[in-house]
Amino acid sequence: MVKIDTISEDNYHLIQVNGEIDASSSIELDAALKEASENTSKILIDLTSLEYISSAGLGVFISYLEELKKKEVSLVIFGLKEKVHEVFEILGLQHLMNIVETKEEAVKAVNEA
Repeated sequence: MVKIDTISEDNYHLIQVNGEIDASSSIELDAALKEASENTSKILIDLTSLEYISSAGLGVFISYLEELKKKEVSLVIFGLKEKVHEVFEILGLQHLMNIVETKEEAVKAVNEA
């Protein structure tokens, strides 16, 4: 089960993901990313409360990479737990996405982009 909250803060959208992202709940992540990318040029994704992500969830992030680049939307992900971070690393996503440890680093990174 997943709970996704989207909050407009200052000059960016913050998407907070809580729980687990699997094939069925990846639809909610997709909807949140779609909405945010249509309404802002800066997106932060808080994964501090994400316990598990399936290949479907990772696919959502991957599917937006090119579109966000074309739209010049900055995306920064932060707060990955060790086991979630390992999944991102195995796929080499740290080379394709801006992944940092804290919200403060994410805010700084998105504002520098």
